[in-house]
Parts: sequence; C-alpha cells; structure tokens
Amino acid sequence: MKYRTLGKSGIKVSEIGFGAWTIALDWWGKKIEDDEAKRMLRRAYDLGINFFETGDMYGKGKSERLIGEVFKGMRNDIVISTKYGYEFEGATQIGHSELPQRFDPLFTEHALRNSLARLQTDHIDVYGLHNPKMHHIEDDVIFNTLDRKINEGVIGTYQVALGPAIGWTKEGIAAMSRKNVSAVQTVYNILEQTPGNELIDEAARKNVGILVRVPDASGILTGKVKADTKIDEKDHRSVRRGEWVKSALDKVEQLRPIAERNGLNITELAIKFILSKNPVSSVFPTVISIEEIEQFAAMSDGRYIPSSDMEQISKMYSTWPSYELKATVA
Repeated sequence: MKYRTLGKSGIKVSEIGFGAWTIALDWWGKKIEDDEAKRMLRRAYDLGINFFETGDMYGKGKSERLIGEVFKGMRNDIVISTKYGYEFEGATQIGHSELPQRFDPLFTEHALRNSLARLQTDHIDVYGLHNPKMHHIEDDVIFNTLDRKINEGVIGTYQVALGPAIGWTKEGIAAMSRKNVSAVQTVYNILEQTPGNELIDEAARKNVGILVRVPDASGILTGKVKADTKIDEKDHRSVRRGEWVKSALDKVEQLRPIAERNGLNITELAIKFILSKNPVSSVFPTVISIEEIEQFAAMSDGRYIPSSDMEQISKMYSTWPSYELKATVA
C-alpha cells in the first residue's frame, strides 16, 4: 500500500481508502451484517488501508459505531474521516432523497459530540461538511466554528464532500479558498471526469487533496453492470438509465486497448487513472466484500499510467458528449 499527504494537512493517508457507507446501508445491492462488516474493516487495515471515511448519517451512526468498535485501542494507527450536516435523528429517509441540513454552531457541537462517542475517540482527524450548498460554504460562522475545534484539538482538519450527485463545481472551488479545508471529496472516474478535472487543477494550486468516490462509475468499470443488468430500485445505481449504461459500455470498449497494453483489466485501469492524478489523495472504491477489498488494495502498487496514455485518455474524453451536472439552486 502506498500513502499520500492529504493536502495541506500533513496527514498521511492510504491511496486506497475504506468508504464505510457500504457497511451501514443496503444501497449497493447487499445488506452487510455487523460481523461481516467488522471483518471487512480488519482486513482493510491488515492490507495497509489506514484511511476510513464515513458520515454520521450512514445507518444513523451505524458505520461510525462499527469503526469505533473495531479500532478501539488502535486510534493512533488509523485516520478517521467523518461528515455531518443532516438532521437524521428521528427522520425517515425516503429513497435517496436528501434530509434537512444544518451546520450552525449548536448543531455542529451536537453532531461532533455524538460522532466522537460512537467512534470511541477524543478527536477526529478529518471532519467534513456533508454535501453543503453554496450558501453554507459562504457562511463564515460555520468555518469559524470548525476552526475553533481545530484549535481545541478535537478535529485535525476538515473536508467538504460535494454532492450528492456529480457536479457542484463552483461549490468545490469556493471551498478550497477556506484556510483549513485540506480536502474536497467528489464523484470522479475515467468516464465522468467533469467537474473532477477542473477541481483537480484548482486543488493543485491550493494544496488541497482530492478524495474520490464512485471511481467505478456505479459498477460499469468493475463489470457488475452490463447492458442487461436489472437493478433493484433500492440500489443507488437505479438512477442510471439504460441509455447511459449503453453509452458507458461503449466507452469502456474504447478504453480497453489502453488497459491491455499496460497489462491491466478495465477496473485496474480505472483506479490507476485516478491515482495518476497527483492532487488525488485517496480513492474510495465501493466495496461490499473482503475479496473486493483485497482486489482494490492490490492496485496501490506504485505503478501508474504513462503520460502518453493519460494524454490519449484525455483526448478520447474530449470527444465524448457532455452530461448534466448538479449545482446549488439560486
């Protein structure tokens, strides 16, 4: 396992991180029982993964609790990242709809205190705003509160996780101007490089780490989703329409020769493409088994994509049709 510095924070994180949303939600086609989730966390650690990324609303605190139970007494051996901002207590989430958001000082204190208790720790290495909108990023009160928590030693640094859907370009760029924002998290993969490429360029200028989720394009790049795949409506991939799937699979075939001449399969090409971008600090594959953790961990081997092939991928991407991006509604 290779390690990188998380932007300006100085924190060393594994290139492959563990996105703990999968062990708390059944949105990825599989319900993971607690015992299996704990085995997954331990195996990830054994493979050199030290970066565990979650959010307080995942399973209403479930993933935080599992991380706390597994790594109790090992706090200095891992990097914990969690996020807040949704009022999920007592709420029922319908499908993938967003819940009400709060980032005011009172709610921040409440959310942080509860996360610390579930994680069984006295500090959080990377605390994050979960899908903030532009008016949140422009609110000095929110960031002044987080800065105080850094001064108190309760958090090490903070990130802004963009979303929930792909986009939020202006929000990401604005967040990078905040003094203690060391990371911005975004959807990014070899098929969906917008707005990631622009965010990566800005991150390089501002010394901010990019954290990548959905590197597999919702299963297209791992072979889980094929032209005839039927996806349950509870599965997050149900938002992907048939036309998108067909187009994405066509693009995979265009990329295949590049993968083959590098001795890689498409999944390996997809991950190594992302890791070949220097501002990227860590990638969070969507993993639902120990076998998948082992496969992705093995991809962090210090071998990246040659610049000539990266240029070819960039030229290829420029010929593909654009797609809809989400952004704050004024």
